[in-house]
Amino acid sequence: MRGKAGLVVGLAVGYVLGSRAGRQRYEQIKSQALKVWNLEPVQKQVGKAKDFAKSSAMALPSTLWDSAVKVTKAATSKGTAGERLDAAVQAGKESVDAVSTTADTSAEAVKQAADEAMDDIAKAAGKE
Repeated sequence: MRGKAGLVVGLAVGYVLGSRAGRQRYEQIKSQALKVWNLEPVQKQVGKAKDFAKSSAMALPSTLWDSAVKVTKAATSKGTAGERLDAAVQAGKESVDAVSTTADTSAEAVKQAADEAMDDIAKAAGKE
């Protein structure tokens, strides 16, 4: 984590110093950043992030939909009004747990993907 913070600080310092040096230095910094961005390890992580975003974007809405269907089925099931209410409440509680688990899993995966991307970018920047 310390190395990542150092990378961010280094990039910020480089930007400030580059902007003070004028347009020519800015263009140099920009071209170096583009070289790093276009490196194989960086683009590999970009691809992973895009794929993950697509799959995660679908996971939460489908979990929400499934949960809504379960609650609706429980509320319209056979039995007395009290039994249907109890079933709907129980289905709602289970649904909350499912949505929470899906959201936590997605958030953890995003964090892990970001950490891997930062590591690969730092390694690629060190090769330049």
